Formats: sequence, C-alpha cells, structure tokens
Amino acid sequence: EFVARHIIREAKAYIDSLAPPFFRALVEYANDGSYSWHCPGHSGGVAFLKSPVGQMFHQFFGENMLRADVCNAVEELGQLLDHTGPVAASERNAARIFNADHCFFVTNGTSTSNKMVWHSTVASGDIVVVDRNCHKSILHSIIMTGAVPVFLTPTRNHLGIIGPIPLDEFTPENIQRKIEANPFAKAAQAKHPGRKPRILTITQSTYDGIIYNVETLKKLLDGKIGTLHFDEAWLPHAAFHEFYRDMHAIGKDRPLTKDSMIFATHSTHKLLAGISQASQILVRESETQKLDRHVFNEAYLMHTSTSPQYAIIASCDVAAAMMEPPGGTALVEESIMEALNFRRAMRKVEDEWGKDWWFKVWGPEKLADDGIGEREDWMLKANAKWHGFGNLAPGFNMLDPIKATLITPGLDVSGKFAKTGIPASIVTRYLVEHGVIVEKTGLYSFFIMFTIGITKGRWNTLVSALQQFKDDYDKNQPMWRILPEFCQNYPRYEGIGLKDLSQQIHDTYKANDVARVTTEMYTSVMQPAMKPSDAYGMLAHGEIDRVEIDELEGRATSVLLTPYPPGIPLLIPGECFNKTIVEYLKFARMFNEKFPGFDTDIHGLVEETIDGHRSYYVDCVRKEGSTKSNV
Repeated sequence: EFVARHIIREAKAYIDSLAPPFFRALVEYANDGSYSWHCPGHSGGVAFLKSPVGQMFHQFFGENMLRADVCNAVEELGQLLDHTGPVAASERNAARIFNADHCFFVTNGTSTSNKMVWHSTVASGDIVVVDRNCHKSILHSIIMTGAVPVFLTPTRNHLGIIGPIPLDEFTPENIQRKIEANPFAKAAQAKHPGRKPRILTITQSTYDGIIYNVETLKKLLDGKIGTLHFDEAWLPHAAFHEFYRDMHAIGKDRPLTKDSMIFATHSTHKLLAGISQASQILVRESETQKLDRHVFNEAYLMHTSTSPQYAIIASCDVAAAMMEPPGGTALVEESIMEALNFRRAMRKVEDEWGKDWWFKVWGPEKLADDGIGEREDWMLKANAKWHGFGNLAPGFNMLDPIKATLITPGLDVSGKFAKTGIPASIVTRYLVEHGVIVEKTGLYSFFIMFTIGITKGRWNTLVSALQQFKDDYDKNQPMWRILPEFCQNYPRYEGIGLKDLSQQIHDTYKANDVARVTTEMYTSVMQPAMKPSDAYGMLAHGEIDRVEIDELEGRATSVLLTPYPPGIPLLIPGECFNKTIVEYLKFARMFNEKFPGFDTDIHGLVEETIDGHRSYYVDCVRKEGSTKSNV
C-alpha cells in the first residue's frame, strides 16, 4: 500500500508538472463546476442543451471546450488585456522558451500582431522600409498609421516563386536612394532631416520557404533603422533546431543589437500546435532601447478583443510548452526528416515510374541519402540554376526544407514553355476530389508544408494521389469520371479528357506568355501618386471612379490589388497601374471566361455580370475635375 501511494503521488506530480500556467488554471476552472453568471450567454454550454441544433453543436465540440469558454471576469485566470495572473505567467514562460525578453499572446492572428507592432512604433509621416513581398496586414498597417513606405524589391523566378531580397537592397545607401526617388518619402525626410526610418519589416520566411541570415541584417542596419521587425508567421519552429542557426530573428546566445529593437511575429497556428488565429509577438531589447510595456500595451489594446477566446490563449501556452527542448528540437527534426523523406520518395518514383514525366520538388539538386543532411545543402548559392534568383550573396539565404513546392510539367525556371504541360490548378482540383488539400496553387506549382503534425502516412497519401493523377492523365480519362463533383458544377468539361483540358489551359498560358507577364508585373517599379493613407481616405469618402480594366493604365488605385496566385499584393492604395499590370488583368478576364472553375482570383477587382459576360473594374482615386463617382 505504501508503494502504491508513492507511485500515485509521483504520477500526480509528473502530470501536474506538464501543464503550463494558463492551461493548468483553465482546466482547474472548467473542472471546478462554478455557476456562470457572466457572458458568454451559453453559460458553459447549458444554453445549447435547450435546442435540438444546439445539442448537435454541444455534442460536436464537447463540454470541456464550452465550459472553458469564459469571459475576462474570471479573476483566477488573469487578464490578457493587461497581462496579469496565469496569462502573464504563461507569456513569461513562452518568452523564456523562445529566448525573448517579452512575449505577448494574440488571439486574432498575426495580421493583428503585425498591426500591434506597427501601432506601437510608427506614426503618421514616418518613413518605413518594407519588403514588397509582405503580407497585406503590413500594407494595412501602412494605411492605418499614415506612414510613407519605401519598398525593397525581391527577386522572382519564372515559375512564380518569390525569391529573396538581394543583400545590396538592404544597404543604408540604397535605402537612402529609394527615399530620394520617392517624392513623398523625400518630402517626409526634408521635414525631419535627422529622423531615420522608423521600422523595417521583412517576410521571414516567404511562402515558399526562403529565409534570411538575420545576423547579417542586424550588423548592416543596427542603428540605421529604429526597429527591425521580422514577420515570422511561417517560421516559429526555427528557434528550436541548429539547422536554422542565425536564420531567425530571436534565439539563444545571439548578440544584442546596440540600438535597434527587434520584434518577431509568429503564427503559432501555422507551423506549431496552436489552434487557428493563435499568434504571438516576441521582443528582443537592444543595449540602449528597452520596451516600454505601458506604451506597447496601448497598441495592444487598440487591436485585441475585449472578449478573447480562452481556448486560443491556452493553445498559445501549450504550443510554447511543447517546443521546450529537448522535446521541441525532436519535433522540428522529425518535420525536417519527413520533408526530406518525401523529397527522396518523389525522386524514387521518378526514377522507377516517371521516365516520360513526373512532378519535381523544387529545391537543391543535392539531397542527402538519409537523415536530414547538412544545412549547407539548403543555402542558396549564387546563380544556381535550380532557384533562378540570380547572383545572390553567399550565406545570406536558405530554403527551409519543410516547405515543399511541387512543380508540374510545362514551364521551366527560366520561363520557357514546353510543348505540352499540366497547369497546377488542374492537379490541385484533382487532389481536392481525392481528399488532399494543398496550401497554395500557382501556374505550374503547388505548395505543401511539413508541420510538426505531418506523418509518413499523410505524405504517402499525397504521393499515391499524384501517381493516380499521372495514370489518369496518361490515359486521358474523361473529366466526368475522375472529377464528378467538379463537372456537376461545370458541366461544360464533362466530355473532355484530362490530358486534353490540361493542354488547352497550357496552350492559353503559352500563347499569352503569362510567365513573363506575371514576373514583370511583380518586379517592375511602382509609381506612387499619393500616400497610401490619403488614397484610402478618398475611398472612405467615396471620392473614387470605378474604372474598367481597359482604362486603368496611369490611374491610381484606392484599394489593394492582390492576385491569387500568389496572394501577394500587387498594388497598394495610391500607386498607379502600368501597362504590364493592365495586360495581366486583361488576360485574367479572358481566361476566367474561357475556363470557369479555374478562375484567376484577384482581390480588389469589382466583378459585374452583364448578359452572361463578366466585366471587371477597380476603384481608383477620382481624377481632378471629376465631380461624381462612377460607383
């Protein structure tokens, strides 16, 4: 009996030690059985039991989730809004695990985290330096703060994969040239000649997995820019493995900057075990700059909800605890291993089964025979043919191997179209009907991620589905047989063979030289006609013209224009349409009419259907002399 009690005590002590502070407090509260007299109105799930559909909801989500859904009146759980109690303890614990000075949990995504960082550092008229390949939340931040942006231009290959910003784009001299070339930035600098750019924001990593050597950037820009902000929505795992040494913003045993404070924003839900919208802000102070938490919290309160979802807070807490070494290191190593095993499996299928054609996985030609190989294998070498990004600086960029971009036949990295081809939109449409959902689809590429939740069984399913696609393509199977749900919505495709439809879309891409157009429109220099905040202000006041796409050249947009793929804003409010962008929009109009169901989606376009034909417009800043909006 004594031994049994000892075992029970030790087992309880171990279990109690597992739960991090907030999650432990939330579990204890939910198990306590207290009556709820506060919001939310379902009162711990009781309200759902009073309705048949409510009972369905209750049974699906379960009592624990509903009992844990409480408001900020529960004092023993602490406050997210002012970072007290178990919430504060968990944020401190996460800061320790991620080697940061401060951590703030955010319950409405990294879009909001980015806005918090910006509103805590940037004011109207400030010059800001921004990665042109940035998330739209950064552009929203520019609009909201009234900042004056100058953009750093990334490379791009003809497959549509966004590459890194070259190192020489980051030099203070080049940034100054960009300021002088932008009339609004030049005027802002003349007004405050001693004021340096307020913030630099870069995307670390890109959607396709390109990351930067942060130590190189710190040495180059420390003291030249007030705050260095790394949008690491897709890179929260990097701090936990030596594979990513120096390739993430904040880490163990990293030298402090002298002047510039560092912010990193993480989408805990994207690569770690957070639930949707779980995000966090990490802060690393410099030798001379310390974070004023009271000032920062004003920006935090501006953007956070006064009714945060406590399950999201708990998932931030647990996701951080899961990553504490050595467990977190093992999870990241397993992700890298699964990603490399997938790449090796795809090459093996090509060797054994794909002599005529097979899908390529974009990445370096050299691949370790087993294990995770050497990090040096994934560094981007200057002028390497596989990446197509040109003369890159040594040691500055790396491809994260857990991000896998699959290339379909028909287009090479130099932009040359083959005689036959298989556009990626057809492959991913096929995969959807076979139970495989990918992250992003381009012209001849689609993207998947090997998060800490991916297993061999899951990626084997993808390989099998791709093998089945190849078999159906080679046999030119009719669309009605292999994509019945799609053909139910778009019966025009029922009698077409899979190979024939692929070739029709490929020929259309080739005839319109769409690889060149999409590359040029993203790498061309955009001309600003006014500050983004001023252009958006005209939209809010209705001082706009709704302009058909044929008439757009030279007009200034009042909205973000974002084509999908790749989902990167092309124009921001106040910038002018050029010839190449208009050419692309005309192509999209033609393509969408010719191939419904494979539409090119462009956020910012206003679509109207007249007599069965679709017309597209963009809301532009009203021309001088115009007295009435055409909306």
